[in-house]
Amino acid sequence: MHLSTSPAASPASAMPAVRSIPLTRPLHWLRLAWRDLVRCGWTSLAHGLALALAGAVIVAITYNRFWLLAGAISGFLVVAPVLATSLYALSRALERGETADARVVLKTWLNWQNNHFNKWGNDYWCLVQFGALLALAGTGWVLTSAALITLLAPLPINNPVDFVQHVMLADRGFLFELWLVLGGVLAGPIFASTVITIPLLLDRRLGLLQAVLTSWRAVLANPLPMAFWAALIMALTLLGMATALMGLVLVMPLLGHASWHAYRDLVDASGLPPRDAPDQEAS
Repeated sequence: MHLSTSPAASPASAMPAVRSIPLTRPLHWLRLAWRDLVRCGWTSLAHGLALALAGAVIVAITYNRFWLLAGAISGFLVVAPVLATSLYALSRALERGETADARVVLKTWLNWQNNHFNKWGNDYWCLVQFGALLALAGTGWVLTSAALITLLAPLPINNPVDFVQHVMLADRGFLFELWLVLGGVLAGPIFASTVITIPLLLDRRLGLLQAVLTSWRAVLANPLPMAFWAALIMALTLLGMATALMGLVLVMPLLGHASWHAYRDLVDASGLPPRDAPDQEAS
């Protein structure tokens, strides 16, 4: 299908052009993601396994503290786009015709700084900065969720049954509705800020603010397709959790690869220098 492109911003603003996409385009991203997952094999699935194990650790620690578990799991998902960075790199390697294996993963996490001469510039730290911001947002939601449930629930919430009985199905009050609204208030801006930001930062050299604004522009230019994409992410994630977290082994790498293809469809960043191009040493 034809993807139309809006005019690019001026070169000084370092803002790549944003494309308009059809409503069902996210399904195409999932098809491409499945192809990438099959080609990468265990390297992709290892990411899903690591994320599923991390979720299992969270559940084990907060098993009898569901007031904390509800926020901890959703807070963990807030930082998932950062954890999927090497999945984006694997899809990029496949796109370039390169070998997509564990060496790509190690290079993404351990050698990303080697091409940067200036170790004090924002360009060097942009991925770290964004990861820290998402971690703060996730922590803030964990604390907010825990405080909301512990302070307003009529009885102590120690397990999922308590949460269903005394929060979701409570006869009086609107605690569950308030909890959902606050979660939505946080989730909406985070989705708009992250949907293509990290793949863009991984692929091209630009500032963190420009990358986040580009992500927002992509969402605002395609409200219905991006709402559909958000719904698919939510549905697949819930499906993965409903299978005792085992489904996340497949779901998380699938979504990670799909996010790379979302970035490639939504943004034309060809006018920006590649991130893996070496810095020019100042004279």
